[in-house]
Amino acid sequence: QVQLVESGGGLVQPGGSLRLSCAASGSIRSINDMGWYRQGPGKERELVAAISSGGSTNYGDSVKGRFTISRDNAKNAVYLQMNSLKPEDTDVYYCNLHDWRGYDYWGQGTQVTVSS
Repeated sequence: QVQLVESGGGLVQPGGSLRLSCAASGSIRSINDMGWYRQGPGKERELVAAISSGGSTNYGDSVKGRFTISRDNAKNAVYLQMNSLKPEDTDVYYCNLHDWRGYDYWGQGTQVTVSS
């Protein structure tokens, strides 16, 4: 079993920044692909950013140039630096781990609210 613990969400004004962190623990047998997704009321969960076991990255179109994903394999951790935040970024953000069997593990979600 894998557990994902997220931190760093909160309230920020438009144009501000937040840094989300996610640490994975449990039955982790290899370096895994990890990422961040977000979901608001009545919306589908969408990709924000993902990073492969080898370090390659992929971003959702709406966050390109503003968000940066990174990882620390020694800690099984993934981070999301969010800059130039917009009200449209307000969502619950979920950490994801995609394991070697193709199974997705999810964090509990952390609220990001961008408002003046």
